[in-house]
Amino acid sequence: MDVPNDLSRLKIGEIKKQVDALALEGYPSWIERLKQDPRKGVNKLADVLEKRQSKLAVEKEKIIEKKKIERRLNQKGYVKICGIDEVGRGPLAGPVVCAAVMMPEDSMLLHIDDSKKVSASRREHLAKLIKEEAIAWAIGEISPEQIDHVNILEATKEAMGQAVGQLTIEPDLLLIDALSIPSTIPVKPVIHGDAICYSIGAASIVAKVYRDHLMMALHQKYPQYGFDHNMGYGTAEHIAALKKYGPTPIHRRSFIAHIL
Repeated sequence: MDVPNDLSRLKIGEIKKQVDALALEGYPSWIERLKQDPRKGVNKLADVLEKRQSKLAVEKEKIIEKKKIERRLNQKGYVKICGIDEVGRGPLAGPVVCAAVMMPEDSMLLHIDDSKKVSASRREHLAKLIKEEAIAWAIGEISPEQIDHVNILEATKEAMGQAVGQLTIEPDLLLIDALSIPSTIPVKPVIHGDAICYSIGAASIVAKVYRDHLMMALHQKYPQYGFDHNMGYGTAEHIAALKKYGPTPIHRRSFIAHIL
């Protein structure tokens, strides 16, 4: 957004609205013009922009660092890279969920990180942006019954394979957070991948938001367990409810045997 020719004709509130809508690349020209305005309130907006610019520059550098793995792989000829991550290995209730996400090579969404390090409101916003920008994305979901049948590790791998199988575009490489799965597509496990790899971080956010929505919906059916905020994890409140009301059909029997 270009700076208006005559800022003096705009009220401070009107200027603030335009400043709030700015993209990072527009900051320098706006900061210069805001500082030249005789009004102190407008000058303060320049200070706000400078602080915001500094923070966003740091975030941009973090994303550049997180994309190093993908850049090295691009140079080796891998173009359709898919990041894969799961959420829900530890809870007492609900499915394990995996997301497979293929981002464009030039993608630079700020704040992508391990979903546990991102606030709920930002996760919601980022998940929407990731899905809009992704070349392809898909979800794999394995039920509590299947988790009990095969164990959580195998169920997690099944969820990952399911997600990859539902992609509309076949990847030429899978980047997976700390795991490997049987696949005809080359697989590269990345330790702490959700925190250090852009594609895997994007997948972790999509998976987390999907599962959280699912657990909040299940809360409507089983309100006494607090699924809307514990997401099925074994909080004191959740364990107390289990002892009082017993398990639901979505509880993992293999996870709660020691409680009941």
